[in-house]
Amino acid sequence: MNLKEPDIEDLFEDALALLKELIETPSISKQENYTADIIQQFLESEGIPLQKSGNNIWAFNRFFDAKKPSILLNSHHDTVKPNSGYTKDPYQAIVEDGKLYGLGSNDAGGCLVSLIAVFNFFYNKEIPYNIILAATAEEEISGANGIESILGQLPVFELAIVGEPTLMQMAVAEKGLMVIDATVKGKAGHAAREEGVNAIYEALDDLNTIKDYQFKRLSPFLGKTKATATIIQAGSQHNVIPDTCQYTLDVRVTDSYTLDEVLEELQNILKADLKPRSKRLNSSKVPEGHKILSVANQLGLEQYGSPTLSDQALIPYPSIKIGPGDSARSHTPDEYIYLEEIKNGIEGYIELLSEYIYK
Repeated sequence: MNLKEPDIEDLFEDALALLKELIETPSISKQENYTADIIQQFLESEGIPLQKSGNNIWAFNRFFDAKKPSILLNSHHDTVKPNSGYTKDPYQAIVEDGKLYGLGSNDAGGCLVSLIAVFNFFYNKEIPYNIILAATAEEEISGANGIESILGQLPVFELAIVGEPTLMQMAVAEKGLMVIDATVKGKAGHAAREEGVNAIYEALDDLNTIKDYQFKRLSPFLGKTKATATIIQAGSQHNVIPDTCQYTLDVRVTDSYTLDEVLEELQNILKADLKPRSKRLNSSKVPEGHKILSVANQLGLEQYGSPTLSDQALIPYPSIKIGPGDSARSHTPDEYIYLEEIKNGIEGYIELLSEYIYK
């Protein structure tokens, strides 16, 4: 699709100004109300009607028609808390050497403003698809008041494009996550005598099993499902044999398993009583033969499986994860995104959507 350079420049300049304003407005998960207001004001200034629920904002393209298939453009405007390693003010949008610094610049502000720019680009066009923009909350904590809370108010989607920093490579699969709290029981006794059953030692058997365990099924795209022990708690006094030991497992699940299947396999090999915190965060993979895969091939986009979690886990439709910026910069001190990455992101998204819509 032929675009005049001034169009891209205008989109880029507006996106950059919006991103600077978002960076300078704190939006830690569950506290995104001020950035929600900024996004609302920006869309209203563009003459775009919108809907809002909590700190989630969404809008439909001008020629929305329920008979047409729909595409979702989604990214988030919440951030993690700034860490102690920052040497720059995390809430100041600083441009140096072609980089825009600030908390949320890379994860996922650059993606969000690029998708908003692309939504504006297609907003007034008569096209054979509906395009819905959703700027959502609580992604960083997989919160219940984010994308999941508004899906019932949106149409069924043929495709969801989730904006996360991927260097504009296309993640066509993503591991899910299940956090499991495990409890091992022993028997209390005096540490000076040969009595009791030490729950710590009982738990060690489990932890050694987990350390070396290989799940039975392997995903061709996402590789291994992996369980990692990340927290352990036991004991209250130095002279008392602990009767309980609790540990936590971080389980990254591929498309080869359902969460229930992983839980069952773990329960069969461990002594502990296992209780998952939730079963919401499923793995995802674009179905074979989906149109987006042929579009990616046509455009020469690198396709991969992502080990990191995003709102893809909560979207029950075929989805891809793609966006400007680099995941390696997310949650790091002095987070930044290159200005050129934002501009290229806008152009890349437009090219991707144009190829998909008109293919």
